[in-house]
Amino acid sequence: MRVVVVGGGVLGTFHAWEAVRRGHEVLHLEREPEARGASVRNFGLVWVSGRADGAEVALAQRARDLWAETPGVGVRTAGSLTVCRSQAELAVAKEAAARPDAAARGFEVLDPEQTRERNPAVRGDLLGALWCSRDAIVEPREVLPALRTELAKSNRYQFLGGREVRNVRTGRVVDDHGAQHAGDLVFLCTGAWHSGLVRELTDDLPVRRVRLQMMQTAPLDDTLTTAVADGDSFRYYPAYRGTAVDDLPPQAPVAEDHKMQLLMVQRTHGGLTIGDTHEYAEPFGFDVQSDPYDYLQDTVEAILGRPLPTIVRRWAGVYSQATGDEVVVRRKVADGVHLVTGPGGRGMTMAPAIAEASFDGIDG
Repeated sequence: MRVVVVGGGVLGTFHAWEAVRRGHEVLHLEREPEARGASVRNFGLVWVSGRADGAEVALAQRARDLWAETPGVGVRTAGSLTVCRSQAELAVAKEAAARPDAAARGFEVLDPEQTRERNPAVRGDLLGALWCSRDAIVEPREVLPALRTELAKSNRYQFLGGREVRNVRTGRVVDDHGAQHAGDLVFLCTGAWHSGLVRELTDDLPVRRVRLQMMQTAPLDDTLTTAVADGDSFRYYPAYRGTAVDDLPPQAPVAEDHKMQLLMVQRTHGGLTIGDTHEYAEPFGFDVQSDPYDYLQDTVEAILGRPLPTIVRRWAGVYSQATGDEVVVRRKVADGVHLVTGPGGRGMTMAPAIAEASFDGIDG
């Protein structure tokens, strides 16, 4: 078949990847010269650890395997540590490690010495950590060009940036240059773009937009051997729900106000990507708030036991999140035209498996 994929983010790129892998010819359209949305404004975490039971964790586990099999993308199977700095947080870690599927998720509770053996850069005061061996890291600003480079080797792939799709009909896509592109199958992977053409095609999508703030440091003169989360992430991820989470004390006011957790990843150039906040009520501000950054910096310095390098970048991103029970929202909006959106903050983790499921569903 000839497949047209609209959207150059990680979800669209993996739909292109899956199409080529199955022997199809692919035209890939992106309205910007390069993807600029949530796919490049995230941590690059392939995050299995906190996923909800059932379809969500199954999809994450499958995606983790697919990431490891994808050439050229530089997956680091580094695992993660969720650092516990109170007895209440440690109780959540122990409850998680007692889950029936703890081994499948790679869960293990570590004491302080074992935590530092896993990640010697974590030198602050702590009581232990929840280790997850299944978590991994990719470079979000590098992975999409790397995937396209691999796709081009097939001689069945073409990427056109700077092309906004204006009209979609069965067998045809029209872009803002007036060009018409034929396709037996069309996937719309348009991310947080819920207006315009998407609204014309379907106006009842159960999705919302979520805004987050993050930051990047100059290179750290040390190696973070794992991804790192703090105890507030226990409140955020559904896998940890239970009596121990219910017994956690209230968050610090700034963390509660901005619905925060700490996630931290070291990039290949040595800098640390640190976040994040969650804002759900639109219209979103066009500026970023300083107090969450101050709180995150204090938290990181407490965990690392040292001052952070200089903060060199701050940014905000917006992603599309399903509001119902669907892990990802799929809608057939015309014959042969499928909209795939709403994975939320799970997009980088799950994109390979979401794309695989898209084609399995059509082939089935």
